[in-house]
Amino acid sequence: MKTVKKKIVTLNLPQFYFTGNPWSYFLKIILLFCVSLSLVSCFKKKQSEQELLPLESTFRFNISTEPPTLDWNKATDTTSSLIVDNIMEGLLEYSFSEESVGLKPALAEKWTSTPDEKKWFFTIRKGVKWSDGEDFLAEHVRDGWERLLNPQTASEYAYFLYSIKNARAYSKGEIKDFSKVGVIVNSKGQLEVELEEGKSYFPYFVSHTSTYPIRKDIIEKYGNSWTEPQNIVTLGAYRLKKWEHDKRIILEKSSGYYNQTTQIKNILIHIIPESGTALNLFEKGRLDAIGGLPSRELPNLRKKKEYRSHPILATYYYGINVKQKPFDDMRVRKAFSMAIDRKEITDLLKGDQIPLTGWIPKGLLAHDSSIGLGFNPKKAKELMNAAGYENRTTFPRVVISYNTHEDHKRVAEKVQAQLKKHLNIQVELANEEWKTYLQSLKMKRQQIYRMGWVADYPDPDNFMTLMTSYSENNHTQWKDDVYDSLVEEAGVLSDKKKRIKLYQKAQKILVEESVPVIPIYASQSHWLISDRVAAFPLNIMGKVSFKEVKLR
Repeated sequence: MKTVKKKIVTLNLPQFYFTGNPWSYFLKIILLFCVSLSLVSCFKKKQSEQELLPLESTFRFNISTEPPTLDWNKATDTTSSLIVDNIMEGLLEYSFSEESVGLKPALAEKWTSTPDEKKWFFTIRKGVKWSDGEDFLAEHVRDGWERLLNPQTASEYAYFLYSIKNARAYSKGEIKDFSKVGVIVNSKGQLEVELEEGKSYFPYFVSHTSTYPIRKDIIEKYGNSWTEPQNIVTLGAYRLKKWEHDKRIILEKSSGYYNQTTQIKNILIHIIPESGTALNLFEKGRLDAIGGLPSRELPNLRKKKEYRSHPILATYYYGINVKQKPFDDMRVRKAFSMAIDRKEITDLLKGDQIPLTGWIPKGLLAHDSSIGLGFNPKKAKELMNAAGYENRTTFPRVVISYNTHEDHKRVAEKVQAQLKKHLNIQVELANEEWKTYLQSLKMKRQQIYRMGWVADYPDPDNFMTLMTSYSENNHTQWKDDVYDSLVEEAGVLSDKKKRIKLYQKAQKILVEESVPVIPIYASQSHWLISDRVAAFPLNIMGKVSFKEVKLR
């Protein structure tokens, strides 16, 4: 045990305190009391600052913003999901290799389906306990799915389960009785799921955070505060030990986790909005891994031995609110898309991003670089004139919104300059902190908004259903019945060639004809990983699994 030497404090008090005046003794007592309080306060502050976790058993990480929520039925962003994925689990989890993305057992030991893939059976792992010692049951998965689909939850991911029999009707309030939805716990204790139509990739859905099991009793007991560390009950490799909002999160290895292969005891996650600050801390040896590297620094950072990069299934795009003028006119939306030079943007960022005009990123079935509206400022001007805006001074006020981040600002400023140069239109820029920004999206406040979409499962269906009329993650207010039907038809086919043709038709409606979205580029992930980290698996879906991280 290390010993700590006590520091002797000498007080140089003013001379009048030692006179015979009784008031001086009174003032002396007051001063000593105040000094004592100050020392105690200072000691507590130092103690808090020095409340360090053992370095040999702690992995130090950073996120750029406070997680908007740890309620996995409601979380929609990658920051929230990163924490949830490490304190919780689904029936299945992803298995990554260099060649493909597969699935492996998690809370379900195995899974099977009928030949037509319309019914699925998940055998629940025995002996699994929640972090409070309660047994994990198949009913907890069913409860989670009921809550996800319940209209009162207002989850933006409810549509993920719409392929289940009567799930959409229940979510829309057309059916009040959840027992009519195709999810039951059968006589064997299995979770039995009946779909509207066969779907080969349905197991991917039960690996997503939104479909994780819940404890209804905990949510009912604590209400909106059920995700706080003192209340939350989880099933993952780590438990939420501390959450100092806007400062840090500490995860601790869960002693009750069924798979005791996790090496690291503590995960210390700093919340650092400025990428430059995070980079500085890494270089000082106070962070073990950082992602989201500032694009301005990438040319130099690539030279470091700690630098890593990996392709990722992600699309960076601008969404357009089609209900707000002047964007209720598709000619204006097309003009904006054609006035944006994607190559100029990716050259600016220097992060190996791939300019994108189609909707499905490279690496997925039905990716097609020939789809979409390319850079064509001449045609863009013609469309603006045809829309009645020959005189640009009559063009309505336009604001491009983005969440606070250096690179999002750089992209927005570049788009702003391109629209001024090619269309003679001056647009304004507005930014908000991430949590506030997500709320603004839900309220449909923005005209043009920046957003990215990272694959929830490695199938084009994930990107295509995002923009359906029933997707709560579609913030454009755009709806197209033909698009919906093409996506739904493609989603239940097993013939790849037929799927590709349908997705090509749907993509052309989305990014060539109607244009409620403007794809900008397909992303690449960039990391700095310190030498003390022996294993930090990178993958095409950008998932960070702390139980797979190893220290030297």
